[in-house]
Amino acid sequence: MVVGICDDEGAVRKDLREHVLGNMPGAEILCFSTGEELLECPADFDILFLDIQMPGRNGMDVAREFRITHKECILIFVTGVEEYVFQAFDVGAFHYLVKPFSGNKFAQVLERAVETKRQRKEEEDRAIVIHMGGNHRRILFQDIVYAEVFNRKVVIHTVSDSIEYYGKLRDLEREAGEGFFRTHRGYLVNLRHVTKYDVSNVYMGEEAVLLSKANYPDFVKALLKYTGKNER
Repeated sequence: MVVGICDDEGAVRKDLREHVLGNMPGAEILCFSTGEELLECPADFDILFLDIQMPGRNGMDVAREFRITHKECILIFVTGVEEYVFQAFDVGAFHYLVKPFSGNKFAQVLERAVETKRQRKEEEDRAIVIHMGGNHRRILFQDIVYAEVFNRKVVIHTVSDSIEYYGKLRDLEREAGEGFFRTHRGYLVNLRHVTKYDVSNVYMGEEAVLLSKANYPDFVKALLKYTGKNER
């Protein structure tokens, strides 16, 4: 795995590097002292430890730009303050480590990050086959943004197009399994594509679907579990 470490303090970079190697001896580790250096690196990162309070562009701004080209990277903020914890969700942060942290805490977070990365790679090939008349279409679950019921049909909206077929949303929900959530009786969303939410809507980029009041608490729990934030 390729692990990135971005922190303006050399001692912190060294400490993080030792922690990573202590738990992942075979990891390839790339260190950066500024967000600009990180953004210029063409590496395909699996995990990134990113400081927030840095000279120049802070880590939160860097993370927003980083996410444009590194959507699947496990992002872990490492910072001395907690005030940015809620903003961390906006950039899909996996965890928020507050300095100082113990070696055991770091090991736990890294272990979960590695396991999550492994599970995501296994999920990449999971797919559903849709029957449309005499045609069949294979759709990767990871490419499904959300699905909805429309005119007695199920419409699957993917990252590239939309497909409609005769079927039941609950059947799709059952096949999709963990990682998807029924926000409303007429909508099923892929949690990996959620960018923000409020009490009545869930957003996947520019797309928005209804979130029922009854489902709101369970949705928040499911999303926190999916992103790994429930074990701070």
